[in-house]
Amino acid sequence: MHGTPLLSPKADHDIESGGYDEPQPPTNGGAAQNSDTLKKDALNRDKGSYSKGGPSREKSKYQYHTHRRSYDSGRTTDSEDNKMPSNPRDSKSLGEMACDEGPGLCAHLITFISILLVLVTIPFSLCFAVKVVQEYERVVIFRLGRLLSGGARGPGIFFIVPCVDSYQKVDMRTLTFDVPPQEILTKDSVTVHVDAIMYYKVSNATCAISNVDDYGQSTRLLAATTLRNVLGTKNLGDILSERESIANMMQSTLDEATDPWGVKVERVEVKDVRLPQQLQRAMAAEAEAAREARAKVIAAEGEHQASRSLANAAEVIAQSPAALQLRYLQTLNNISAEKNSTIVFPVPVDIISHLMGMKGSDERSRTQTPMETLVH
Repeated sequence: MHGTPLLSPKADHDIESGGYDEPQPPTNGGAAQNSDTLKKDALNRDKGSYSKGGPSREKSKYQYHTHRRSYDSGRTTDSEDNKMPSNPRDSKSLGEMACDEGPGLCAHLITFISILLVLVTIPFSLCFAVKVVQEYERVVIFRLGRLLSGGARGPGIFFIVPCVDSYQKVDMRTLTFDVPPQEILTKDSVTVHVDAIMYYKVSNATCAISNVDDYGQSTRLLAATTLRNVLGTKNLGDILSERESIANMMQSTLDEATDPWGVKVERVEVKDVRLPQQLQRAMAAEAEAAREARAKVIAAEGEHQASRSLANAAEVIAQSPAALQLRYLQTLNNISAEKNSTIVFPVPVDIISHLMGMKGSDERSRTQTPMETLVH
């Protein structure tokens, strides 16, 4: 007889030993209970009831074959039940089953790609994240638009978060700039053009960035207006003669105004004062006249002193005739030393006066009458 035998040798042995009992009907959650062990237990119970002689032998044999067929067919349905659960509430979702099984190939691939990207982009990330500040610089960092606590960074290395942090460098060295020439009307209504030079530096980098838009340009504009305001209260003479005091006044005024900006004005110098051409000519003429007047005064004073000296010399010579002779000889010595071809010897004054006296007496004697002569 072809086909599967109804009873296996082990089942026949179980029937003979009386270990076959009545099978229990399967439950709805039988995905986990439809196993070979449960079916074998059912066969054993049927076999036991057949051998112990409860009902008739034919009825027990019929029940045994019936349960055997259900056991053989149940093995196939059990495999299908294991593939597809009969109760959806007892089944697990695909995500839970995947979690129970652990990470799959896709998860490992994604992890590998992520690690590879990190390793490849590390050098580029360091280029964007690591910055260097020189000794004379400071850096103000903003994170998402807000000033980062801790103040300015530097000098040295500092780190930023790319795409999140932004920073601005500030030069802490002393800077100079020329104040453009300003046309100024002085207190005495004279128009002059004045330019200056200013020295300043940043004392607080955080205030210089956060409190003013462009601290350099703002300081330049303020210096120009301060120069006009200060010189407008001075006369032309004061501007020309008191440059140092004007520079100190400008320095203190600018330093006080730029302190909230974090800027320190160290020094201000008035470089050049240019006058109009007409005023320059008038001032030159005035200066020339003053120089001529001073020269005349000096010459007059010299003549006065020379006259007094000559008078004193005449008195000395009158008291000592020998002094006149010495002066005469000194004059002859000076003339001979000049290499002149012609030398004029002056006649002494006393000889001339003696001769003039003799000539006058002769003329008087000729003009007198005999009566006048007797009277004399």
